[in-house]
Amino acid sequence: MTPLEVVGILVAGLGAGAINAVVGSGTLITFPTLVAFGFPPVTATMSNAVGLVAGGVSATWGYRRELSGQLDRLRWQIPASLLGAVLGSWLLLHLPETVFATVVPVLLVLALVLVVLQPRIQKWAKKRADVEAGLGPLRLTLLTMGTFLVGVYGGYFTAAQGILLMGVMGAILPESLQRMNAAKNLLALVVNVVAALAFTFVAFDRINWAAAGLIAIGSLVGGVIGARYGRRMSPPVLRGTIVVVGLIGLWRLLG
Repeated sequence: MTPLEVVGILVAGLGAGAINAVVGSGTLITFPTLVAFGFPPVTATMSNAVGLVAGGVSATWGYRRELSGQLDRLRWQIPASLLGAVLGSWLLLHLPETVFATVVPVLLVLALVLVVLQPRIQKWAKKRADVEAGLGPLRLTLLTMGTFLVGVYGGYFTAAQGILLMGVMGAILPESLQRMNAAKNLLALVVNVVAALAFTFVAFDRINWAAAGLIAIGSLVGGVIGARYGRRMSPPVLRGTIVVVGLIGLWRLLG
């Protein structure tokens, strides 16, 4: 690995860690970087998933205050993310990448629409009777199913899973963006850990450990930076950031 590649992967990891903490879609930086340096797509996907675990840890820790009081809901979402990630990781090892590549843009557009419409959706939701009493059975079921499906996607190809999670939660939960972002960081971390473990045990020799290590170092620092400044963003600024990053990611995916 040349010095240019080392620096490039480190910087990409730093950017991905920061973006993942605030929005998600950091993979759209690291994955193309690895491919541009000549890594095969599957190797790039696996090495990236392993490396970004460190950034997920620092981002989740940075948002630990916002996670307070969400345990009742997360005890359903975490297993859903875990099971979805297991299935998604299995699919990556057995299906061609083109299978999911065809639906990724559609899912990303849907998630962005949900993020943009979140204020109106929440305004409507507050008029429903079960909002005052907490999260009703129907919403909890929909939320768990949506979390599972995003987990499948994330286990297969991690790019934009954070935006998809924000879209799903924003359409269902009467919560603030910052608290949902904290939950998103934790759930995305669960998916990345499962994917990383699966790839390590099943395809150890297909992972480029030098690249994964560089991404881990960069994303660890990036996660700290992203969490520090992301928690200070107002809801409109955070929502706008999500939309902008999502549109850039969509452009990258379609390009």
